[in-house]
Amino acid sequence: MLQQILHDMYIDPELLAELSDVQKHILFYKMREEQLRRWREREAWEALSQGDGLRPPKVKRASDKHIQWLLGEDGEVWVWVMGEGPGDKPYEEISEELIAERARLQAQREAEELWKQKEAEITKKFRDALANEKARILAEKWKVEMEDRKAAKVLEERIHKEFKRKEEEERKRGEEQIRLQEEQRAKELYWSLKQAQLRCQASEKEEQEWEEQLRRSKAADEERSRGAQHARDEYRRHSLRAIQKGTVAGLSSMFQELGQNHEQESRLYHHLPGPGPPPPLAVPVRTWERPLRPLSREVIVRWFKEEQLPRRAGFERNTKSIAPWFHGIISRENAEDLLENMTEGAFLIRVSEKIWGYTLSYRLQKGFKHFLVDASGDFYSFLGVDPNRHATLTDLIDFHKEEIITVSGGELLQEPCGQRDSPPDYHLLFE
Repeated sequence: MLQQILHDMYIDPELLAELSDVQKHILFYKMREEQLRRWREREAWEALSQGDGLRPPKVKRASDKHIQWLLGEDGEVWVWVMGEGPGDKPYEEISEELIAERARLQAQREAEELWKQKEAEITKKFRDALANEKARILAEKWKVEMEDRKAAKVLEERIHKEFKRKEEEERKRGEEQIRLQEEQRAKELYWSLKQAQLRCQASEKEEQEWEEQLRRSKAADEERSRGAQHARDEYRRHSLRAIQKGTVAGLSSMFQELGQNHEQESRLYHHLPGPGPPPPLAVPVRTWERPLRPLSREVIVRWFKEEQLPRRAGFERNTKSIAPWFHGIISRENAEDLLENMTEGAFLIRVSEKIWGYTLSYRLQKGFKHFLVDASGDFYSFLGVDPNRHATLTDLIDFHKEEIITVSGGELLQEPCGQRDSPPDYHLLFE
């Protein structure tokens, strides 16, 4: 599951909600490590490609852009504070003039736009009317009397002059209307800007509150940074522990296999059944196509019976008894209700509905913690917290009875939380 998240660089929001803060820090730290690893590989490949001549190197062009500050007589950067220089107007007067000028320019721009629209409407109106009238006159004159073209021309010119005169009058009326609207708009903008200035002056208190909020935000950022540092320290500690545990486990497994092979040869030679502990764990043979994630309780029950029972998940070591800490498919609320009246260090394992695996619910002095246990492969490990891999679920529990889960929390598994109701909540898994 963790390898799939690092491959896709994406985690499902519902799965992310199941992780604790420490688990989230560890997961984000690993995702960042994966990003750096991919970037270094890409940089190395590009350097190799340039060395072999596969792609031309990038040539950086020198920029001729630069900034030169205006200096004063003392050689320092020249600074002018509006309203405080010799001969400057008072700040209030300058502010009033700027507001009035901004309002006038804005109103002028709006008036120009209105005038362009109005002028286009007037021009189109009289051009269409003149064209229609000209067409009507020409049609009538050409039909009535072909030879009286001169009279038609005179009449056309007279009508043209009349329309020009009306067009000029319309233009003057439009200009006057636009001018009045411009003055009115300038007054409205002036008062709007004036009110905005007054609101700005009244917001000094809000700015102080914002600075206080910024200070608290920085303090929270520092706290998150410290948490991330704890997560990185924990990741390094678990990595070292995983190396040590892997070496010891490898040697133990080798000697155990040698002992089992010798014992099996002895039994075959004497044709006698061998007493002793139960047979070694069987490797589950998958006879069904498992979805990417659990879809329903029926699918989870089938997964447990076909893949987890052969690996003796939920059983005590070397016995046929179900471990007292094992529970079935129960919700987070039910798990916390079971742990409510127990002391710090109490724990239980429940079958997860989010991933192919389990959830370890842990009782704190005040509150609870929940850790996801990935069982999608051929081992058991905490998702995003502990890099150690365990052959069985019981090995994981026994390991963390002596080793803490996280450095920041110091969680040690002490008292298992058993069943409360009858039949037990895991009866569907073993039917």
